[in-house]
Amino acid sequence: MKFSERWLRAFVNPACSSEELAHILTMAGLEVESVTPVAPFFDKVVVAEIVSIQKHANADRLKVCMVDVGEASETCLQIVCGAQNVVVGMKTACALVGAQLPGLNIRKSKVRGIESFGMLCSAKELGLADEAEGLLDLPREAQVGLDFREYYALDDRILSLKLTPNRADCLGMYGVAREIAAITDTDFVLPDIVPVKDEIVDQVAIHVDQPAACPLYCGRVVRGVALDVSTPIWMTRHLERSGLRPINPVVDIINYVMLEMGQPMHAFDLGCIGSEAGRSICVRFAQAQESLQLLNGEDLLLRENMLIIADATKPLALAGIMGGRESGVEQAKTIDIFLESAYFSPSVINGKSFELGFTSDSAHRFERGVDFSMTRNALERATALIIDICGGKAGPVTELKHDLPQRDVVQVRPRRIAKILGVDLGIDLVESYLRRLQFDFLVKEDVFYVTPPSYRFDLAIEEDFIEELARIHGYDQIPACMPKARMYMLPEPETGSTSVSQIRQIMTVRDYQEVINYAFVDKNWESDFSGNASPVALKNPIASHMSVMRSSLLGGLISNLQFNLNRKQSRVRIFEIGRCFLNEGSIRKEVEYVAGLCSGSALPEQWDAPARDADFFDVKMDVETLLRSKHVRFEPAVHPALHPGKSAQILVNQRPSGWLGELHPRWLSKYHLPRNAVWFELQIDTLAAETLPVMRALSKYPPVRRDIAIVVDNDVSVHGLLEAMYAAKSAIISEIALFDLYSGEKLEPSKKSLAFRILLQDIEKTLTDQEIDLAVTGLIDVLGQKFGVTLRR
Repeated sequence: MKFSERWLRAFVNPACSSEELAHILTMAGLEVESVTPVAPFFDKVVVAEIVSIQKHANADRLKVCMVDVGEASETCLQIVCGAQNVVVGMKTACALVGAQLPGLNIRKSKVRGIESFGMLCSAKELGLADEAEGLLDLPREAQVGLDFREYYALDDRILSLKLTPNRADCLGMYGVAREIAAITDTDFVLPDIVPVKDEIVDQVAIHVDQPAACPLYCGRVVRGVALDVSTPIWMTRHLERSGLRPINPVVDIINYVMLEMGQPMHAFDLGCIGSEAGRSICVRFAQAQESLQLLNGEDLLLRENMLIIADATKPLALAGIMGGRESGVEQAKTIDIFLESAYFSPSVINGKSFELGFTSDSAHRFERGVDFSMTRNALERATALIIDICGGKAGPVTELKHDLPQRDVVQVRPRRIAKILGVDLGIDLVESYLRRLQFDFLVKEDVFYVTPPSYRFDLAIEEDFIEELARIHGYDQIPACMPKARMYMLPEPETGSTSVSQIRQIMTVRDYQEVINYAFVDKNWESDFSGNASPVALKNPIASHMSVMRSSLLGGLISNLQFNLNRKQSRVRIFEIGRCFLNEGSIRKEVEYVAGLCSGSALPEQWDAPARDADFFDVKMDVETLLRSKHVRFEPAVHPALHPGKSAQILVNQRPSGWLGELHPRWLSKYHLPRNAVWFELQIDTLAAETLPVMRALSKYPPVRRDIAIVVDNDVSVHGLLEAMYAAKSAIISEIALFDLYSGEKLEPSKKSLAFRILLQDIEKTLTDQEIDLAVTGLIDVLGQKFGVTLRR
């Protein structure tokens, strides 16, 4: 919202400077983006009239003008001018000798041998425009000799407000003036709006098919309008300084009323509405295949959710957004007009600018909500200005009113005000602030019953009004108090879930670095890495390579790996915690995972250990660290992304919970990965439910170690052997662990030799050889019965 400070001060004139006014508005929540002068500094420029013109004797393109500058000179000044639009009787701006213009000082000079006593100016030379084709052409009624800065009101500034969407009431001068009057406790004056007397009986029949979309519609006919008159310079000035260009008097007046009162309006060429026999207007939604050429020249195929203004046969305007070109007011043809002033529901206009790809000043206001109590007043104001400037006779106002938005009474309690603001304003001060805001209210038993005004759609609950009181009181007047609260130690259950922060800490300690990727991924990733033929697809993806939701974190990790390898990072250890999305029949499921990817050296470059690439068992150790207190098992299984002989499914408490393995050589080649990579992925919920640690007494007696070497078939897993031994072990056995694996010439090709360390210890006594032998023999017997193992000799 841009406006002239001088125009604003015509409504309300607080005793403060421009900078102070901008600060007051900003601190009250109406941010002032900029305060800029209307024009740069210049002086000794007056309104002048060209009395006569003669051709320059020594230059074809120059003319010698005699210029009347009023009391600034007793005689007419001789000025040499090269402008093409200079004519006798023209009134323009003249810079006198000694004048200072932007980047130019005016002196008496000779131009091709003829003296020149000043300069006739264009808008560009005065700094009023970036480009100008000729001299500044002033209205014929401009007073000769008047200081041009005074005539053009150039000692003015333009304020630009950055309004939040809830402050639609300040999209007009009435609203801004009302706001400043409340903030500064200053009186403000609005123009008197007197209903225009009906001089003709002509009316246009109005039908509203959608009363919920258009609860209020006002219209009237004005005949005999003259469009060949000039828009008054004071109005042109206000329009230009608010960012609008003058078009013709009727359109300029409608735009002026919109800027002044915040109510968008529209004027139709009456001759383009229906036929002379029966003219009618209908407010309805568009029908299939209807089209409309808008004022901006765009040919629009209307959609059925678009509210339009139509006559009996065709659409005339896009309601609340833009009029149609065919029915627009044009200087060449328009004599009679139909003025429209309406209230359109914000929900009907909202979002249409995005659909259409353009917006308008009307749409910007209607989608935020306009003051429906001013709809008819705006029509009366515009009618009076049109008759005063363009002439004509007005007909009666036709008004259709339905259910307008209700403004429900809201209770505002002083005790609640004090609690939220931290300061007790008191009953009298609250009453004063509400009166300054022009809110209707009653006070009963120290409770304020406030009715929101029609121009404030953002006031609906008690806290909204408390915020208004804070704005008027001044945020800087509210003391900053540190909150006081008692703090207690919260219990930390040992059986609680492993938190995401704990997972991050574990992974960081294991030498991983965290990455964060989009949940939107390439459809090919889902096919390659998950074998997922039906991923969760996006209806409106932000890019073609981000068209589906991920079901695994692997694709993003591989992309991160490529990024690092391309930048000469040979050792990469990364992890991610994120959500994935699965289709399970007709149900879409959201699951949170933690995943890691390793490529390159197992250890950083160092002198103490030889260099080797990270392998399956390195990452398996990391997974076991994450699942440190749980019963975990790694079962050989096939995964689309993994090497078929180097992949395993992770089972936690016998439940499938994730995957571990080396990437398939096919994907290493396709995604240009020069070295092997090992990946794991676990469901976060499997890390929940930590088991409670149990204290056990330490034995005072020395442990005993026994080693056994067994021969078993190659397809028997060590995990199965260990589970069987732990299930059958005696109470005196404290630990069983594998420490050697052998296969070679002395064994059959289908066999392998495994050596286990067995630690035995009792907390009450020293173990005897008989007890030790009995416990170890029991383990060997169990292995022989279940797996057919034999002792290696």
